[in-house]
Amino acid sequence: VVSMPCMDLFEQQDAEYKEKVLPRRIKARVAVEAAMDFGWGRYIGLDGAAVTMQGFGASAPAEVLFPKFGFTKEHVAEVMQKVIADCKA
Repeated sequence: VVSMPCMDLFEQQDAEYKEKVLPRRIKARVAVEAAMDFGWGRYIGLDGAAVTMQGFGASAPAEVLFPKFGFTKEHVAEVMQKVIADCKA
């Protein structure tokens, strides 16, 4: 699990640090962002997946909106399992 609260700061790091955090050999990657994609594709690669917002404008408490938009532990686990299976295939 990697927490990346600031992509700009991550990009300022040297290649050795980036490789330690996101090794190229690990292809099964899933980004979870309770907002729009924001460019996660460059970190998850072609084999990864992103659980992100696909629209905007909904207003309600998180406990109402998160399940509606797929931000549940069950959905994230399902996406992760699919990515892992696809990477093994």
